[in-house]
Amino acid sequence: MRRTRPTRTAPPGTGSAPRGRRWGVVDPYVMALLGTVGVAALLPARGAAADVADAGATGAVALLFFLYGARLSARETLDGLRHWRLHLTVLGCTFLLFPLLGLAARGLVPNLLTPPLYAGLLFLCLVPSTIQSSIAFTSIARGNVPAAICAGSFSSLAGIALTPLLAAALLGADAGGFSPGSLAGIVVQLLLPFLLGQVLRRRIAAFLARHKKVLGLVDRGSILLVVYTAFSAGMAAGIWHQVSLPRLGALLLVEAVLLAVMLLASWYGAGRLGFDRADRIAIQFAGSKKSLAAGLPMASVLFGAQASLAVLPLMLFHQMQLMVCAALARHRARDADRDPERDPDPAPAPAVPQRAPGHVAEVSPTPQHPAARAR
Repeated sequence: MRRTRPTRTAPPGTGSAPRGRRWGVVDPYVMALLGTVGVAALLPARGAAADVADAGATGAVALLFFLYGARLSARETLDGLRHWRLHLTVLGCTFLLFPLLGLAARGLVPNLLTPPLYAGLLFLCLVPSTIQSSIAFTSIARGNVPAAICAGSFSSLAGIALTPLLAAALLGADAGGFSPGSLAGIVVQLLLPFLLGQVLRRRIAAFLARHKKVLGLVDRGSILLVVYTAFSAGMAAGIWHQVSLPRLGALLLVEAVLLAVMLLASWYGAGRLGFDRADRIAIQFAGSKKSLAAGLPMASVLFGAQASLAVLPLMLFHQMQLMVCAALARHRARDADRDPERDPDPAPAPAVPQRAPGHVAEVSPTPQHPAARAR
């Protein structure tokens, strides 16, 4: 008698989107970001108001990374190290293959991309992976959810240091290079607040848990302030005179190719490395994504007045990856339903808390979660 496979339910906050919302539609927070860009275009901060907005954005970035550090349990995340081959594969996709593809795209300048748009595209390739959407899509597709949690956590941790260093090395003067000022900004606005959050985590974890909804609004509002400040500065520099509709169309085409290459490379590459189907799904969804919420504040520190054009490719790629990966995750789930032998009786996925505060719709840069053990 054929054994009945247990139904694999998605853990809360990962496998399915809330009622009334689908992963394949336009992300509401992306609409808020685009609305902020519109406000900056119509009512940019100037003079003294610009100075106040800049100071507020600087404080907002520091607050964001403090909260990221306070939410992340490094000890629990390190429990996933036993699945080190999978995590190294995801890190290789995020911080090696993506940057190599970004460097290869230099040949598209100036015929398809302008130098500022290319700088933004290359920066996109250096940003760490998302976590929340990677977990969600992995769960929908019936992949290794614990591995996706840990892989995304390691990517976020590594991105705190690797993204600024790679941007400085590969973008040079476009991202401030290794000047004392840029390095001081990285340390003061990103690294020190993150480390302080880690140090104080035990003391404030309960407070963060009690006020996670309010802190979620603070996080999202902080990122909107960063975007408003960046695009206000862009208006002063004449950003819309530098980007035409044909250029935007070319950028979208390049990003579609980039996403397709990464989805294919992560899937078939993981297969060649001997990973099973569940692990390949986790690698594909964690290794092909980029975090909008982590990239925005980093860009404001690294690019300064040029941050408006630098974050445009990331904003477009963010929405594209959500729509494409939503369809792909459903396809993987249908494949598993048609061929149960390809998805052999996995252990039920562990419960994962609801979306951590401050995650940009999909997603969060550095999550609030207990990083489960990778199998």
